Amino acid sequence: MGFTNDPSDSNQQIDHGAVLRNGKEIVLQAFNWESHKHDWWRNLERKGADIAKSGFTSAWLPPATHSFAPEGYLPQNLYSLNSSYGSEHLLKDLLQKLKQYKVRAMADIVINHRIGTTKGHGGMYNRYDGIPLSWDERAVTSCTGGLGNKSTGDNFNGVPNIDHSQHFVRKDILAWLKWLRTVGFQDFRFDFARGYSAKYVKEYIEGAKPLFSVGECWDSCSYNSHGLDYNQDSHRQRIINWIDGTGQLSTAFDFTTKGILQEAVKGQFWRLRDPQGKPPGVIGWWPSRAVTFIDNHDTGSTQGHWPFPSNHVMEGYAYILTHPGIPSVFYDHFYDWGNSMHDQIVKLIDVRKRQDIHSRSSVRILEAQPNLYSAIIGEKVCMKIGDGSWSPSGREWTLATSGHRYAIWHK
Repeated sequence: MGFTNDPSDSNQQIDHGAVLRNGKEIVLQAFNWESHKHDWWRNLERKGADIAKSGFTSAWLPPATHSFAPEGYLPQNLYSLNSSYGSEHLLKDLLQKLKQYKVRAMADIVINHRIGTTKGHGGMYNRYDGIPLSWDERAVTSCTGGLGNKSTGDNFNGVPNIDHSQHFVRKDILAWLKWLRTVGFQDFRFDFARGYSAKYVKEYIEGAKPLFSVGECWDSCSYNSHGLDYNQDSHRQRIINWIDGTGQLSTAFDFTTKGILQEAVKGQFWRLRDPQGKPPGVIGWWPSRAVTFIDNHDTGSTQGHWPFPSNHVMEGYAYILTHPGIPSVFYDHFYDWGNSMHDQIVKLIDVRKRQDIHSRSSVRILEAQPNLYSAIIGEKVCMKIGDGSWSPSGREWTLATSGHRYAIWHK
């Protein structure tokens, strides 16, 4: 059974858990799958003032280290900060600018797999000669062609997967993570977190002390012959098990909420209330550890692996930006889909901040019908999405903002 209340409320976190207690984070995913083509560090530096003014507390940057593929997700020389997004010099300028604006830079931590420089055991590129972290084949799991132990998670196929059970590997990774902190990264996003045991993430967070971290623990929701199952408890439980495995030190992306929400907006809003009357994603069980989002560089952008229906995106943001959890906004929606969407999202963030909605705010679901969902959050904000006509009863409610198929009120 998942949590009905938030276990961290009673536990005192270790010192760097203070930010998780605050629960006021709002993340901008500050890139998409094509960003490496566009002088990215310079582009973001120009947007620094707007990112801060809009209310974001963290900007998640693409992988900043040298990579075999331009997007950054096939790392090779981890200590080189010259990437297709720009030079080390431009990255440091950007990090400095974000710090001035009090926006925390989030590093994309890709440590499940790493491309070798030379052929070793079995004729595979599983040695890292001639670059820092010059590991041999023992650093690569036996299931992906190395001489290490079997993987402690799921394989990322086709490339050498790193064996985190080796002490020398963990020592080197931790030294690198600490170095990233000195470079100016304050937050971490763990890529392909299913690929290795969550206990290693716990060790890395305890050692490098990021102010905030989030894991990408993405697997498939459960489906039947008619589409998405109503009950996704097993899906959200797997995410919660991963968070538990990190010693509750990391948050995780709420893929359950995304999966349900993008079906709900197509006229199935009944999906947004679970059998216990709570939100049906990870935010219904453990909101202070759930990072909600509509799309990212994998699900949306030009990859489009699992995109949110484009004509319902603002309903999606009306939901995640008024609800508990820690919302994350996707670069494309914020900067590429026109000024109107940018300004509507900023208004929703503004309502969230002014009305003190945070990751643990209470939710009272009032309606969850096919064409309408409405709820009161933190007793100060009331919202509806869908094309059903509805407004809150009582004179104390004032319309704060509204748009196509959504409306938000506050007291």
